[in-house]
Amino acid sequence: MHIKSRVQQLIHNHDTNDPHQIATQQQILIFYENFKNIWGYFNTSRRIMMIHVNANLSERLQRFVIAHELGHRILHPHVNVPFLKANTLQSIDRIECEANRFAVELLIPDELLSEGRTIYDIAKISGVPEEVVHLKKIEKQGFWHDQSSFIHW
Repeated sequence: MHIKSRVQQLIHNHDTNDPHQIATQQQILIFYENFKNIWGYFNTSRRIMMIHVNANLSERLQRFVIAHELGHRILHPHVNVPFLKANTLQSIDRIECEANRFAVELLIPDELLSEGRTIYDIAKISGVPEEVVHLKKIEKQGFWHDQSSFIHW
């Protein structure tokens, strides 16, 4: 199953795209801690799942971190993943790219794209860092140019 469809199913199952609510519903504990150089990480100890988030980040960025770490939990449940740092956003590592893509798809559902704003405006409102906005998979859409034509792009 592709990342986008897994995210859509997750949103459908939990009736929300709020990563904090989803994590809570999945009984994942969220801890806010004072880290210096890391944004967050996911771990499991004695079958207790935990997301650790840097308390010094903005609320919007904390939301992205929770979504990213939730992505690791869902996409890579048995992989030991590194800490999320600012430079991880530019990572070419497959696992980090997938977690970033998961977070972007979760925080920017397709429905938001039809509201007449740019994807960058929506990303800013949704807490998605500009460095990863390009990971949003936009389905082929069309729009009316005039009464006699329908343009696909």
